[in-house]
Amino acid sequence: MLHPEPSLKSESMDYFFQQLINGLTLGGLYALIALGYTMVYGVIQLINFAHGELFAAGGYVGVILLGYFTGRGYLETHPILCLIGAFALTMGYCAFLAVGVEKVAYKPLRRQPRLAVLLSALGMSIFLSNALMLTQGVYDKAYPSELFQGGFDLGGVTISYLRIMILAMTVVLLIGLNLLVFRTKIGIAMRATAQDKIMSSLVSISSNRIISLTFAIGAGLAAAAGVMVGLYYGSVRYDMGFLPGIKAFAAAVLGGIGNITGAMLGGLIIGMVEIFGAGYISGQYKDVFAFIILIAVLYFKPTGIMGENIDDTRV
Repeated sequence: MLHPEPSLKSESMDYFFQQLINGLTLGGLYALIALGYTMVYGVIQLINFAHGELFAAGGYVGVILLGYFTGRGYLETHPILCLIGAFALTMGYCAFLAVGVEKVAYKPLRRQPRLAVLLSALGMSIFLSNALMLTQGVYDKAYPSELFQGGFDLGGVTISYLRIMILAMTVVLLIGLNLLVFRTKIGIAMRATAQDKIMSSLVSISSNRIISLTFAIGAGLAAAAGVMVGLYYGSVRYDMGFLPGIKAFAAAVLGGIGNITGAMLGGLIIGMVEIFGAGYISGQYKDVFAFIILIAVLYFKPTGIMGENIDDTRV
């Protein structure tokens, strides 16, 4: 039996770990977007097809804010504060935008057939996408390149400071969401509303407020992902929300729609499959691999990996 040379083994392992880091980075971003889908579905059994556009809006708000800070010279003198401010303002803006979308497009149809709500969601998705195109133009907008330049080598693996920031920010947001949902009174109210709206209203839980809060939290996470995608790829585009939105929805279904732990796991799986498929098979089909895995999982386990609407993890 022929054995690879030690140098070839080392190179292959370095490449594997490099792809692993890339997969974790991309999977974490998909997980942040997927949480918005699964949270809204868990509370009102609605697929918010406008969620991808909220992700894109976050990317645009981020580039506008960071561009403003750059023009004022603040980004050079206080980069960390500028970045924190950009994330906070972007998440806040998209949270209010999501609440507005819920009040206009979904709340009036809450008692109507689900097909009407589905069509309203698709219409809102098209509306928001075209609004971005008309207000921001059809050309890409570049993010400031001054942030997180450089990196370091760990063995033969190159880790950029930008990837470290994205991974750290993703972990913080995911942990924060878990603490909110499972360790606070707001989280208890959200889970109670998801399980039984009538009974939860009898104990003074306002379902309307909880639904709006769910939309706001999901949109805030998607907005943060939008800023990180803009930083990672260097630019944003008005239609950038479509494909990541579809993949994030696939991640939510893969993990078990309505299950936040499943959404996180599904996002990581989709990101890892996409990166490793592109790295070891073909980059031309990177958008196909994730859906092949999704179809295979749903064929054998239709409720997803973690199961659909598990009571103690449903939001």
